[in-house]
Amino acid sequence: MAKNNKHEERLKQQSGAILQDMLKELAATKAFDVHFEEGDDDSYAVVKTNDYDEDTETALILLSQSRWILSLGYYNEKDDFIELFQPLSQTEIALIPNGLQKGMLKVLESEDGLRLPGVLLTK
Repeated sequence: MAKNNKHEERLKQQSGAILQDMLKELAATKAFDVHFEEGDDDSYAVVKTNDYDEDTETALILLSQSRWILSLGYYNEKDDFIELFQPLSQTEIALIPNGLQKGMLKVLESEDGLRLPGVLLTK
């Protein structure tokens, strides 16, 4: 339970910093994928990064009506995958490069995944 609380607090208190770290990691790659996924209630575009040392997954999610969410996933003591979600504020959304916002919107509207160059995030 302590691990869960640690991740919950980190996501709530430091979502902007987590997002910036994720964007830096994506910018350093040659290319990354934006996926289209469907949930029970909504469809969304998502880009994910993994920290294999910490055994965590960070995801930036775009839902309909320009709703942005940051997700942090990890494995608990029972080896169950737990996902935590934090809606992004306007200040945090402004950190997302325009090219990535447009690419994710295209994926959401077309319902087809897309591969984007990491250099897109440095502009």
